[in-house]
This record gives sequence, structure tokens and C-alpha cells, in this order.
Amino acid sequence: MNMAEAAKKKKTLWNFVDSLEGDKVVWMIVILLILFSIVAIFSSTSLLALQQHTTRMAIISEQLVLSLAGLGVIVLCCCIKKIGFFRIVSQLGYAVSIGLLSILALQISAGPIKALYINHAWRIVSVFGFQVHVFEVVKVAMIMYLAWAVNSFRNDSFTLANLLGKKYPFWNKPIVKKITYIYFPIFSVCVFLMVGSLSSTLFIGAIMFTTILIGGISVRELIIPGLAAVVLLAGCIGLNSCFDAGKKPFPHLDSALNRITENGIEENLRIIRESPQNSQEFQDALDKVKQPISAKIAIHEGGFFGKGPGRSTQRYVVPIMFEDYMFSFVVEEYGMLGGIFIIILYISLLARGSIIVRNCDNHFAKTAVAGLVLLITGQAMMHIAINCDMGPLTGQTLPMISHGNSSFLMFSLAFGIILSISKMAKRKIDREAAKAAPLVDREIKDEVSGGLDDLDRMESGLTEDFAAQEDDGGMPVHENDIPDYGMDDHNNE
Repeated sequence: MNMAEAAKKKKTLWNFVDSLEGDKVVWMIVILLILFSIVAIFSSTSLLALQQHTTRMAIISEQLVLSLAGLGVIVLCCCIKKIGFFRIVSQLGYAVSIGLLSILALQISAGPIKALYINHAWRIVSVFGFQVHVFEVVKVAMIMYLAWAVNSFRNDSFTLANLLGKKYPFWNKPIVKKITYIYFPIFSVCVFLMVGSLSSTLFIGAIMFTTILIGGISVRELIIPGLAAVVLLAGCIGLNSCFDAGKKPFPHLDSALNRITENGIEENLRIIRESPQNSQEFQDALDKVKQPISAKIAIHEGGFFGKGPGRSTQRYVVPIMFEDYMFSFVVEEYGMLGGIFIIILYISLLARGSIIVRNCDNHFAKTAVAGLVLLITGQAMMHIAINCDMGPLTGQTLPMISHGNSSFLMFSLAFGIILSISKMAKRKIDREAAKAAPLVDREIKDEVSGGLDDLDRMESGLTEDFAAQEDDGGMPVHENDIPDYGMDDHNNE
């Protein structure tokens, strides 16, 4: 058997992963999540196939294409060799977020760009026929933007503000730069988000504040912005109360507040009792009541080992099982073992992300990786908590597993950025190791050389003792009386 045949024979999954650039553990997590997603979506989309008059094979074919596209996004990110590229692109994050959110708020429909009203909310923008979930784009875009903004504030490298500061000293004040580049973008994005969803606003807002906190903004400095956020929310609630139903500027604010309180359940039950069964109000209220109940039933019936692939029953009850209740479906078919496996994957990502952050020597890279890892793991934990009836439904998908094109591609982009930065961090470690190697070799050589010199001196001293005794006419020292210092081996050599 020649060498080529032996190499082919030894090919394994780990060898394939080992050939990939970037953190190998993160690569394994990504691959396992994608494989799990394909299997879970194939089993959970029976009702979706009936509703869309298609087959599950057609849906899984779309998911396979989407998986390949996501892997392509990750590989493209890994091809980027300079952190400066991410820093430049990140500056567009706020502009992209505000642009897409403005299209939704103004309900713009012009040419290939259209705001779509789907599932009783303005959250989708159609771009040349491709539907983009705006909130998913905003999550990643704003994390990258804030990583750049905090790093630029730290280094005082805001080009426009510094240019204006030469003529207007007002722009040289740190608080002005902080408000202009950090606080104002956060609050403006949150206001636009509130038009579509309060729960998403709270989640994304928390991720944005956590990102700047990791980036170096102290907790003391966040007290005033936090109070401002509370005042902003109260103002939006008050503004809503001034308008009649159907004309409220934040139409989802009241419903979100109802979901948070127990009165929300009572309100849905009241609608079910009083509304005609054929009305849309009746159906919406029924879904809001039966979905969390069905999720709990699915988790209970799954037990420890699960019902087995393709044997779920609650997928026919919950219309969005493959999105908002994917974890419940996983537990129903694969049991608590499957659920624990999924949780371990996300926790492993969190642990690995912390290692990557420690190995980064660039502040922007540290903040970006930390923010993206917290986004993925935080959303996963929130999804799992809601599925376990530990909070109101927020519409947050299970990253890289739930069905959804925009969500899958944006989380693929997040993983791609993490892997690309981990590759750069590894190159730094390799460079430091290469620099340290000659020093280590020299130290070892010095130790060996010093040991040999000591041995030579010891042998010379013993020889002189022999000669001195013979000159004095004394008896020569017997060889057994000489202490064993390893001379025999040395002399044999």
C-alpha cells in the first residue's frame, strides 16, 4: 500500500474538520447544528407542507440548499485575512439597520423593495423577491457596529467627529462622541423595533447594552442611558394610549404587555368565549393559548428517550412548531437526551468563545466575538426557557436549527465572523510560539552544555585525586569506593 492510499484510508470526519481554518471546536458545533437542523425540519414540517400544498421533500431540499449557502457564507468569512475589513464593514451596520427599519415603519413599496405585513406584523422586507427578516439582520449588524463604535471611542478615532472638532470644539468632548456614536444609535434602533415587536426590542436592546458593556463602557455610565430607556418605554406606552385601536403608532406594544402579565391569558380566553369561531380574532387567541400548552405536552410526552424520529404528534397542533417551538419538538422526538445534547452544544460555544476572546489582541475583535457569541447562546437559552413555559412567547428562533432563511443566513454570518477572528488569533499564537522556539532551544542547549561541563569538571577532579594519592605513595582508591555520578555511562559513550 503506497502513501497516497494510506492517506485516503485514514480520512475521517475529524481529519476533514482539522483541515478547516479557524477554531476546530466551533466548526464541529456548526456542522452538528446544521445536521440536526436538517433532520428536525424534515420531521417537523408536515403541517407546513399541507398548508403550502407541497411535500416535505421539497422543504428539505430547500433546507439543504440553505445549509450549503450558510456554509458558503462561513467559508467566505474565513477567507478574510485582515481584521480591518470587518472594522470597515461594521461601520455600515447602523445605516443598514436604520434603512431596513425605516422601510418597515413607513411601509414603503417601491420597485423591487417592499415592506410585507406577515403574521400580523411588519417585520419582512422583500428585496428582489427574497424575503428578509429585518430583525435578524439588525441583531448582527448592530453588534458589529457597536464593537467598532466602542473601539473607536476607546482609541479616539472617530474621523468625522475629530474633523468637526477642529472647527467646533464641542465635538471634542467625550460625552458628545459617546452620545452621537453609541447611545443615540441604540435608542433610535429600539424605537423603530418597537413598531414591530416589544419582545424583540427588549432582547435586542439587552444584547446591544451588553455588547458596549463588554467593550469597556462602565456600569456607572450605563445608569443614565438605562433610565432613559425606561422613560422611552413609558413614553411609548403613554403615546399609544392617546390613539384608538388600529391607529396606534406601536400596535404590538399593548399585546406584548398583555403576554407578560397573567391578564394576557385571561384576555385570550375572553376573546375565545365571545368571538365567533370563524373569526380571525378567535383563531389568533386560540393559537396564543394552545401553543404554550402543546409545547409543554410535547416535552412531557418526550420523556427521557423521546418518541423517535418522525413520531411527534404535537407538530400537527402547533402551526409554528418548526420555528418558535423547535426545542419542544426536539425533546418530544429525541427526549431529554436530545435536549441536553443541544444545550451542551450552545454551552460549548460559549466556553469556546471565551477562549477565542482571551487569545485576541485586538479590542474590536474581542468585542465583536463576545457580542456574537452572547447573541447566539442568549437567544438559544431564551428559546429553550420559553419552550419550557418560563416566559412569554417572543418569537425567537433556535439558532441554526429552527426553520427560517434570514435567521439561518445571519447566524451563519455570525459564525463565519467568529471563525475568521479565531483564525487570526491562532496565527498570533503560532507567531508567538515561533518567536519563543529559538529561545527555548537555546535554553535547552545551555542546560545540556552546562551539565556536560559540570560532568567534565567532576571527572577531572577525580583524576587529580588518583594522581595525588599515587605521588604520596598511598594506596590507590578502589573503584567501588568512587561515588556513582553516571561516569560509567559517560565513559562507555
